[in-house]
Amino acid sequence: MTEYALKNFLIRKPDLTNKTIFITGGTGSFGNKIVETLIAQYEPKKLIIFSRDELKQYEMAQNFPENKYKFMRYFIGDVRDYNRLEMALRGVDIVIHAAALKHVPIAEYNPYECIHTNVIGAENIVRASLRNGVQKVIALSTDKAVSPINLYGASKLAAEKIFVAANNIRGSDPTIFSVVRYGNVVGSRGSVVPFFKRLLSEGAESLPITDLKMTRFWITLQQGVDFVLSNLSLMQGGEIFIPKIPSMKITDLVDAIQPGIKSHVIGIRSGEKLHEWMLTSDEALQSIELNDRYIILPFAVKGWANNSIDFIPICERFVYSSETNTEWIDTHQLNLMIES
Repeated sequence: MTEYALKNFLIRKPDLTNKTIFITGGTGSFGNKIVETLIAQYEPKKLIIFSRDELKQYEMAQNFPENKYKFMRYFIGDVRDYNRLEMALRGVDIVIHAAALKHVPIAEYNPYECIHTNVIGAENIVRASLRNGVQKVIALSTDKAVSPINLYGASKLAAEKIFVAANNIRGSDPTIFSVVRYGNVVGSRGSVVPFFKRLLSEGAESLPITDLKMTRFWITLQQGVDFVLSNLSLMQGGEIFIPKIPSMKITDLVDAIQPGIKSHVIGIRSGEKLHEWMLTSDEALQSIELNDRYIILPFAVKGWANNSIDFIPICERFVYSSETNTEWIDTHQLNLMIES
């Protein structure tokens, strides 16, 4: 078998030298990985971790201490709190907005909390960034925001709209806003992979799956970080960036975690889809394609401003679905993604 090559999304590297970078939700899986990447590859002026969990900040500071990494800063705060955000964003050049309530059933049970963090929090980021003259703001979204059937997806769709529309209200302010949208992250804290591994460590002889036909998009944590960073160099304001990543059947995932393990069907849960989409046929009308990603352009844009990149329009009825994806991975390839 030919060794599976993970796609490199960081071909287009941003210039982050002497920049002050602000990461919301910075103590999560994404935050830890992007800090590790930024330390290894760039020389930022400041790297600010903004989150509301003091224990996670304390633990993260053990791995990235300020006495060793002089540019590291740890701010306690919540994206729901506009005044705290406005204060924390003083002097910031780039905002990477990763803070969100992401657990689908918990969001269904606590809708007010989900809306306050994912929607009002997005509005607060926009307002505070404009007030402080931030250069670039890029927000993380999810495939669940596409034709959403659960509150989490709907809240992220609303957040996407807020960040795209922010470019219309900035006037003469220098701040530009864009969004990245991608699928399941292999090995992240909310992924099914560590859940399955925990069940096996506890002696489970069968793993629960929701439907034999279910498919999902998969991306590694490092690829997600690299994709976000590469889009900092591409963004002109108002784009939604979507990576070209592989799909996999949930049944193949079970076999990758433990070959030969039995599984049992528990049925699709409330708010869960059989297949995920990352680009609809209607969005395709306003989209372009690069060799490694799709870009949904804001409706006001007739031609993309980045003339240094080769791109083509997407065909009219194109749909980017985990079910009809042209790129698939097998169990061996998924294990390579898990190990990466």
